[in-house]
Parts: sequence; C-alpha cells; structure tokens
Amino acid sequence: MRIVISEFMDRPAVDGLASRFDVHYDKDLVDRPPELAARLADADALIVRNRTQVDAALLSAAPKLRVVGRLGVGLDNLDTDACARRGITVIPASGANAQAVAEYVIAAAMLLLRGAYFATADVAAGRWPRAALSGGRELAGRTVGLIGFGGIGRLTGGLARALGMRTIGSDPLLPASSPAWAADATRACTLDELLREADVVSLHVPLEAATRNLMNAQRLAIMKPDAMLINTSRGGVVDEAALADALREGRLGGAALDVFEREPLPAASPLAGCPNLLLTPHIAGVTRNSNERVSSLIASKVAAALASA
Repeated sequence: MRIVISEFMDRPAVDGLASRFDVHYDKDLVDRPPELAARLADADALIVRNRTQVDAALLSAAPKLRVVGRLGVGLDNLDTDACARRGITVIPASGANAQAVAEYVIAAAMLLLRGAYFATADVAAGRWPRAALSGGRELAGRTVGLIGFGGIGRLTGGLARALGMRTIGSDPLLPASSPAWAADATRACTLDELLREADVVSLHVPLEAATRNLMNAQRLAIMKPDAMLINTSRGGVVDEAALADALREGRLGGAALDVFEREPLPAASPLAGCPNLLLTPHIAGVTRNSNERVSSLIASKVAAALASA
C-alpha cells in the first residue's frame, strides 16, 4: 500500500509508516501541484497539513485513495463531502495540539495586557519609557470570554483559571443547561453578553458560513475599548479590515492573530502597522512537542485504517 505525505511530518512517524508501507514523503510537495497529482495516481492514503487543498480536482487524480490524514484539527482545506461520496476516511488529529494552542492564547493575553514587551527597541536605544508602560494589567482578576467551548476552549479556560482569571463562554452547539459549563467552572452566556464583559476574547470556532466574519465591525464595537481579541481558530472568522480600523482608532485595546483570510498574509494587508497587534504565521498549534504528538497520532490512525480496509 502506498502513502503520500505532502507537508511536514515528524521524521520518526514517517519512518514508522515507511517500515510497513510504501511511503513518499516530501514536505514541499504541496508547492508542486502537478507532481502531487501524479504521485496520487496509485496512492491509498494521503497525509496533509493545512496547505494542501484536498478538493474534488485533487481527489479525481487519486482513484485508489481510501484515507486522508490531517496533521491538525481544522478541515476547511478538505472537501469532506467529496471524500464521503468516495468513501474516503478523513482522520484529523483531534486533541493532539490543544495544549500548544491553549498556551499560545495565555501567552498572547499576558503580552497584550501587560504591554511592556513591545519596548525592546526603545530600551535598547537608550530610551526609558517606564512611565508610559506602567499601566499594564495582570491576568488575575480579568475575565476571558471563550467563543467556542470545545476541547481547546475548555483547556484554555483551565489554564486561565489557574492564573486567577474568570471564564465565560458562548457556544451555539452547547446549551446553557449542559453540565459541561459547571464542570469547567465557566458561565454560559450569549455572544453579545460575552463581548460586553470579557477583558480577553478568544476564538475557538471552525470556519463555516455562520462564523465567517463573526467578529465584524458591529461585534468589535460591543467589546470593551481596552479588551483584547485573540484568534487561533481560522482566518475569515475575523473581519481584518474592521479590526484594523478598531485598533488604529483606539476602540480596541489590542489583538493577536495567528490565522488569516489569506495565508501568507498579503504585504498590503490593512493589518500592517496597526498598534498593539501581534501577528504570527499559523503557528499556535505547532511546537516540537505537538508535532510529535500530531504526527504519531495520525501515523497510527492512518496505518490502522489501511490495515482494516
């Protein structure tokens, strides 16, 4: 059986698969679509991250394909309906990178609330902006609002509470009567209530019709003027132009974005040069540790799926 891996995967996991299957591993194969399509002509399984677009066109080049492993959680780069029609099993790495994402959210919240960590260049140049940076805030006593209360949202809430924060949440798929809220010491509320109360708003939702531009100009306006917005979920959930306007006009305290409508983020993005803004390249769930967990999990599950097919 043949497995094609088109993006980065931890080497021990690749080697483990190669000991049992015919494996073609090329972390840059995603950047060569014609070659990727050719490699899939006799492939039984495909393993991807978030850049490989597993759409109808790609699937048509893979007549033998039975399994797609996703080295991550989001499935918006996969046409899951087309896979289902073909009987192709889709396997995400659910939970394997949750700790990395949750820690990213807490670190970003600390950086944004304190504010002092933007001063490196000034201090190195001999300036001493101590008075200007003395208004930072501590996490303890602040409220974090979790939009989406799945595994990553709950883990983020647990870390936040350990540091003295209060957690509130909004999730249309989880009714307020669910025991999950009490079990995690989190109060369920409406989206508007969350936006009005939270000092830090953290997004943990998939990208779909109902969540596209969820954080638009109207909803950003509901937030406290000194609140922070953190998006580690999917680009497209935040209206980037509206966020840029809010930051430039001082109507929002700050933001951290790890995901974007277009990736890489275009150089002419309205986000360029915004104050109190942290930008990272879709890296929240990617650490040395999470790469090992994600790769090991997907290797094991893909192998099991092929063995049982």
